[in-house]
Amino acid sequence: MTHHERPSFALSDTTFHFTGADPATVLAEARKAANGKDVRLGGGATTIREFLDADLVDTLHVAVSPVELGGGSRLWESPDDLLDRFHVDVVPSASGVTHHLFWRR
Repeated sequence: MTHHERPSFALSDTTFHFTGADPATVLAEARKAANGKDVRLGGGATTIREFLDADLVDTLHVAVSPVELGGGSRLWESPDDLLDRFHVDVVPSASGVTHHLFWRR
């Protein structure tokens, strides 16, 4: 899903398609293309937030690094914002990265 549509391209055995459609349409197209396999969403906070707001996410894994990179869009003010729809486990690692693992209630 993109704000700047462009031609599809392939890297190795993966083909990337760019569409300006809404999240529900994008997910339906991805499920059809996956032919019964998992569909995964990658992207920035704005894209992920659109899928969360449309209630289209079943499982979410967010790795949070203790490095501030400057400006940008936030995924949330607090991961507690999702507790009405998801269970959560928070797993710290020795590297300082914290993994937030959410799955649908």
